[in-house]
Amino acid sequence: MPRTCIITDSTAYFTKINFTGQDQVTILPHRILLDNHYVQDGNDLSIYQASTKLLKPPQVSPPSVDDFRAAFSSLGMKYKEIVVILISSHLSRAFNNAILASQSGKSPANIFIIDSLNTAIGLGLLVQAAADYAHRGYSGIEINRLVRGMINHIYSVFCLPDLSYLYRAGQIDPAQAVVGEMLGVIPFFTLENGRLIHTQKIRNPRHLVDIMYEFVAEFENIKYIALLQGITSFEQESRNLRDRISQNVRTTPLCERDLSLALATMLGPHSIGLVIMENSDREV
Repeated sequence: MPRTCIITDSTAYFTKINFTGQDQVTILPHRILLDNHYVQDGNDLSIYQASTKLLKPPQVSPPSVDDFRAAFSSLGMKYKEIVVILISSHLSRAFNNAILASQSGKSPANIFIIDSLNTAIGLGLLVQAAADYAHRGYSGIEINRLVRGMINHIYSVFCLPDLSYLYRAGQIDPAQAVVGEMLGVIPFFTLENGRLIHTQKIRNPRHLVDIMYEFVAEFENIKYIALLQGITSFEQESRNLRDRISQNVRTTPLCERDLSLALATMLGPHSIGLVIMENSDREV
């Protein structure tokens, strides 16, 4: 039995259906409040296609302190070490809840908690690497060091037109959301040190394709590239972007993933994004 296991949250998207060490990974789900009842992350986005029927906007909750405490206690009976890799602490309170649980719980395992400063494919790539290392017998200290060294090699950008969702997630001021939606602003963000940083406005759909491809073109040595999408609002633009990437980045296949309920609630259901991981000295 391997000595180390991995915990992550449900915003981690993986590049492979099956990967080495997968049986050592536990995923704690975010929950989404739809009117007066909760659903677990992992459901599709059909709820947003019928969102006019909701009395209240959806709200997302991270895995709770009790969720983490229970996982630490249970897994601590099977493993000597637990490495926890979670969505950026600037996007969710999952990391803070894990810290509180580790301080108040009584797990017999040594626990290492990592703020990935990422989400989606970026988070998933880190978890896949950690699972591989755990399967190969690396210690928690070694996995902690190696994963932290990979974080600076992952880059993400997003076009986020649903400003009211960003406001409710605490990412922008309410005035920015109201004025931006009144003016039809389509903002473009980069994920820097775990924070969404507004860098420019999209003038038109063609401009979106140009900006996203320019982001890809900045990298010379790409290991993974992924396209993330919610409810399709940029269908033609996504097709054009895929074509440009496939024609010009022939050494790296494009992975595509749909947003889950949790990220769609945080970023908005019509979001589109790109995630790139560049090659480094460490293998994934």
